[in-house]
Amino acid sequence: MVLHQVERANILQEYIEIFLNSYSGYWNFLKHEISNPGWHNYFYWFVGLFISIWLLEILFPWRKNQSIFRKDFWLDSFYMFFNYFLFPLIVFVSISNVFAELFNDFLALFDVTNVVAVEVASWPSWSQILFMFVVTDFIQWNIHRYLHKIPWLWELHKLHHSVKEMGFAAHLRYHWMENVVYKTVLYLPMAMIGFGIRDFFIVHVVSLAVGNLNHANLGLDYGPLRYVLNNPRMHIWHHVKKLPPEHPYGVNYGITLSLWDYLFKTAYIPADGRDIELGFEGDESYPRDLGHQLVYPLGRRNGNP
Repeated sequence: MVLHQVERANILQEYIEIFLNSYSGYWNFLKHEISNPGWHNYFYWFVGLFISIWLLEILFPWRKNQSIFRKDFWLDSFYMFFNYFLFPLIVFVSISNVFAELFNDFLALFDVTNVVAVEVASWPSWSQILFMFVVTDFIQWNIHRYLHKIPWLWELHKLHHSVKEMGFAAHLRYHWMENVVYKTVLYLPMAMIGFGIRDFFIVHVVSLAVGNLNHANLGLDYGPLRYVLNNPRMHIWHHVKKLPPEHPYGVNYGITLSLWDYLFKTAYIPADGRDIELGFEGDESYPRDLGHQLVYPLGRRNGNP
């Protein structure tokens, strides 16, 4: 019995060390990113895209009467940096590392040491990147659908749909718990694919760029590529306040690719959406300040899109 107690104490200590080391590890990573500009640097890609797409909005605005500092611009800018950099530092990296170790330890109980179901490490690098990009986007498209269909997930997702004037910074305006949902659901499928390269930052940068453009005040549709790539003229209809009766939960769920919406009949672009009203039914009572937005879903049990 004493031996079991010692083993449990050692295991607990191991998890505590993983939790604490994750803080220092991510903090050192963040410091390195800021102090060492380079092509593989997330921080400066993030800032560069932020500035570049904002300049495009200023030079070529789709809604010309919309202010450069549109409604909630600074609030959305805070959400961008919080969700992309601060939230991982505060808690997410540490907790996710602990849960990853717990998951591996659980598998070890059944003598399972490798959950890789698709081994792609031997593929050329470009094909691995493309494969990960497509698989990740398809999973996220499905998660996005359920964020609209499941009431308690919709309560989280309402924050993203509370934007009333669209701009690039609205891309990362979402509740931190929504981020947890995305990462958790993505973890297992990604763990089951044996990737062998490190340059997956390309996938993140492309997704970030397309996501920012989708929400930007720009009248782009990419011509024939609109049937493959999500775009501002398509995504604006995802944020329309009055949904069509045939799609009561939502339309145009695509994250980076529009392809899934065309394949699964959720694409909806009935007209030029430049001046449509954005939001959701009942958004008049949705909180407009940061503090109340963050606690809003915690007191809700049911929601209707």
